[in-house]
Amino acid sequence: MADEIRIGVNGAVGRMGQRVVALAHADAGLKVVAAYETSACPRLGEDAGEIAGIGNIGVPVQAEVGQSPDVIIDFSMPEGAVAIAAECGERQIPLIAATTGLDQHQRESVLSAAQTAAVVMAPNFSLAVNLTMKLVREAAHVLKSLPAGVDVEVIERHHRFKEDAPSGTALEFGQIVAEEMGQTDHVHGRHGRPGARPRHEIGYHSLRTGDNVGEHTIVFGMMGETIDIVVRGHTRDSYAHGALVAAKFVVTQAAGLYSMSDVLGL
Repeated sequence: MADEIRIGVNGAVGRMGQRVVALAHADAGLKVVAAYETSACPRLGEDAGEIAGIGNIGVPVQAEVGQSPDVIIDFSMPEGAVAIAAECGERQIPLIAATTGLDQHQRESVLSAAQTAAVVMAPNFSLAVNLTMKLVREAAHVLKSLPAGVDVEVIERHHRFKEDAPSGTALEFGQIVAEEMGQTDHVHGRHGRPGARPRHEIGYHSLRTGDNVGEHTIVFGMMGETIDIVVRGHTRDSYAHGALVAAKFVVTQAAGLYSMSDVLGL
């Protein structure tokens, strides 16, 4: 159909890339036209649909961006994210930047693509997670006025294969709370005798177990009561669906940086 959005997937052989390929192929408004991986990937030349378990779709995995798609969705590794962002910036291709674990220099490199292309960058593309971020901000805004103070901890669980910790989503939750409540210290785990917990601290705790696709708990601890705000992912499809919603949004936008709040109107 003439109005199909032509999708390129960077990191197409990875777990998330495969789900993006499969779900985009099932969407009548989208068409997967390109699949990218690093030059060292042993599956270059194989059909992306076969790898994703949906059968041949006529899209071989390749190491270079050939004909430009309408938008590229990146679920790769930090080095791959930097490389594809440079391509998108040069060619003015809209980009969904979903790779996590970037250091500050890599993040800045990806963000530079927004000078010439429309870029949606977020630590998490799940609708539920992004709605939870809004709820956490509202809770932090109300609770900051309590005279006895509020202790905030962020607990996250992910599968055993996740390489970065804490998750980008956990750090984003902490940043949201700090913006509202003013905490200045971000502590990653505790051991020994750290002493009494100071009020200006947010604690992060990372669990790596089995095949958990993502779970975050934001704890607001008060004297006499506690609020736990919890969001759990059950399959990776929630992240892939969110990336596809973002892809449909970004193709109509001018060059610049956008968030999932922009995409979802939150």
